[in-house]
Parts: sequence; C-alpha cells; structure tokens
Amino acid sequence: MSKHRSVTIVDIAEAAGVSIATVSNVLNRRKVPMSEETIRKVERTAEELGYRRNVMAASLSRKKSYELGLIVPGFIGYYGLFAEEMERTAHRFGYHLSVFSAGGYDPEMERRHLDVLLQRRVDGLFCHGLAMSTETTRQIVSDGTPLVLFNGWNWPEDIAVGAVNLDFAGGCVEAVHHLVKQGCRSLFYLERSTAHETNKQRLLGFRKGIAEAGEEVCSFVIEGDKQPMHEIVRMTQDMGGGHGPIGILAFDDLVALRFMSAVAEQGYRVPEDYKIFGINNDIISSSCYPQITTLDIPYSQQAQWAVSLMLRQLGEEDKLAGEAMMEIPEAGNAGNEIRIPLTLIQRLSTSTAFR
Repeated sequence: MSKHRSVTIVDIAEAAGVSIATVSNVLNRRKVPMSEETIRKVERTAEELGYRRNVMAASLSRKKSYELGLIVPGFIGYYGLFAEEMERTAHRFGYHLSVFSAGGYDPEMERRHLDVLLQRRVDGLFCHGLAMSTETTRQIVSDGTPLVLFNGWNWPEDIAVGAVNLDFAGGCVEAVHHLVKQGCRSLFYLERSTAHETNKQRLLGFRKGIAEAGEEVCSFVIEGDKQPMHEIVRMTQDMGGGHGPIGILAFDDLVALRFMSAVAEQGYRVPEDYKIFGINNDIISSSCYPQITTLDIPYSQQAQWAVSLMLRQLGEEDKLAGEAMMEIPEAGNAGNEIRIPLTLIQRLSTSTAFR
C-alpha cells in the first residue's frame, strides 16, 4: 500500500478478513448484531493501519456530525457522575457525546485527544477547566467549534462562549458561617493544591467567610495530601486546640473522611471535639459514621445549562421549547459565567442534634 494513500474501509476489510459492510457497521457504531471479537478485530486493524475516519466528508449532506465532545480530568467522583448526566442530556436532544479523560494532565494524552477531536470535527466541545491547556483548546476552537466550559474559572473570554461554574466560593463561605455558628473558633481548610483553580475557589470562599466572621476566629490552611492525616490532627491540636471544638473544612468528602478516621484513631470525638465539613456529597459522606455535613452538587442543573448554552450556539433553540430547566440565568460577575449555588446538607459530623 502506498504510504501517501489514505487507508479505506476496503483496506481494513481485507486485512481483518471481514466484509466491507461489517467494517462500516463497526466504525459507524451501528447497532447491528456483531460479536465483541469481530468489533475488537476491526478496531484493532483500523488502528494498526492508521485509519482516520473523515466525519466531515460523511456528514456533508447534513452539515453537522451531531457529535459533541466532553473532556474531563478523570472519571472518578464528580467527573464521572457529571459525564453520565451530560451524556443523558445530550442524547435527549439528538446528539452523541464522546467523553475523554485528560489522563492526569498527561501532555501526550492531551495531544492524542486533540488529534481525535480535530479528525471528528465535533459540532461543539465541553471542557472542564482543568482538563486541557488553553493553548491546546484554542487549536480545537480555532475553526469555529464552540466551547462551553464547566468549572472553568479565569479562562480567556475569547476562547469559550460561556462557563457553567459551581459556586464553590459561595458554598465555602456558607460552610465557614455554619462552623462558626456551631461554636468553632479555630477553623482549618484542608486544601488540595494540585487541583489548582478548583482549590483556589474553595480557598477564596474560606477566607471570605473567615473575614466576615470577625477577629475572634482563627484560621489556618493545611495541605491535605502532603503529610499523614495523624500528623495533621496533631497540628490542628497544637495550633487551634483549647478553644472549643475545632472546625474543619475539607477540600472534598474523601479528604474529610480520611481526616475523620485519623481523629477517631487518636481518641477525639466528632462532633464534640471536631466539627468536620466536606464538599461534593459523594456517597461516602452519607455511608460513613458519623455522616458528613457537605455541599451538594446539582449535576443535572449544571449539565442542562451547559447543553442549553451549546444548543443556542449551534442555532437549535427550537429544541429547548418546553424545557423549563433550560432557561439560562443571568450571567455572573465574570460576564459570560453562570454560577450555580450549592446546597448545604447538615449531618452529624457538625451537630449533635442529628444523633
């Protein structure tokens, strides 16, 4: 085969020993009866031959691919749940959603995703603020592909048509007020600095809440992943002990659970000695004992507003008729940002009233 000739489905069919129709069905993801072995064989052969599907050529007659891309930093916790909600919402409006993981900020993975997205010519792209660099994302949207961010703070406004952000800062202000109301005069934020802007939003809210609480409250920030939790417990005792219960605002529910376990191991009580507050309302927050007070994430609302922004950009406002939840609120202070407030869920980790 000439190195300058593009690989076709005929080439794949011959190399895989299957029919052209089978190759077409696999590559176009048609729902026809096929064994998993056949599907894997065709996909493997296509990859080995370097086949690149020309989606634009395949969809010239309809001018759209009806495919959207979603890039998340990973598939665990919030990211996986949000991806599922986005997939359901996009499908409801006649679009297929291809979901990609950034692979832990791997530059090579980012380059491969860029290559695939440029090949497929997706109609639009959703991207988490931590999933790809602004430079890489510019290459995807440079040909007019609209981009909608979610949890993307402080991005250049010329890249995205809008951002649908969870108001972590506002939620953390409320969390601080809650802990102070519960009698805490020494408050700690257990941060995760590797989460970059997401962590900064939480820290921003923590500091604003402390400022609003007054001078009688002492505050401290500790990296929640840089040292063992039993050492962090000791640090909180050294810096904030002796002034009533110690308040803890953790980066998320997992950090809160790890800290709470270390507290119990060292003989302290929750919520009498420590009042612990998490974020995300992961299933672990309601499955452990004591259950963890947390901020709930409105996955459905965030997904619907993100898709609504995209459909308007694609000129499909008619598809939103009758969808009350799709009414986009006024933009926030950042101009093209929509902020979604979080709901506080109070549980036993901050109040004995819930025993």
